[in-house]
Amino acid sequence: MKLTDLVEPNAIVAEMKSTERNGAIRELVEALRDTELVGPDSADSIIRSIVARERSRGTTGFGKGVAVPHAKVDGLAKVVAAVGRSSRGIDFASLDGEPVYGVFLILSPTDQAEEHLRAMDLVFRHLQQEKFRKFLRQSDKPEKIYDLLKEADEKLLVS
Repeated sequence: MKLTDLVEPNAIVAEMKSTERNGAIRELVEALRDTELVGPDSADSIIRSIVARERSRGTTGFGKGVAVPHAKVDGLAKVVAAVGRSSRGIDFASLDGEPVYGVFLILSPTDQAEEHLRAMDLVFRHLQQEKFRKFLRQSDKPEKIYDLLKEADEKLLVS
């Protein structure tokens, strides 16, 4: 699995409008809905599910300026992700109390738990790298973010 297999290029938001967690989640779910990877009727329930998960099981803003909200969704064909970047920062109730500048939102079919874990592991491995986070934060256009994902995939295959 590669980042470019996971992230829908048309669901990359290079400058998120929202400065708070729930709005950021909504923006990214709607980006996936607009690409028709998420059904128009299921977007609101997905948003509610992710927000409820954030409240009940703790924040997915794990620090270092990044967050990975996620959910398992009925009726989804494959694991998909959207990426958002904010130059202003998003209040995500992160573990370190700092704003979030990069968000990977991952949605997985309910019957593909192993693929969900593989996707989460892949995203976390990249987000643990300071250089990746730095370049994500500096990428001000969807094309630049997608190029970063392609470059990260190539380096992962080599290492």
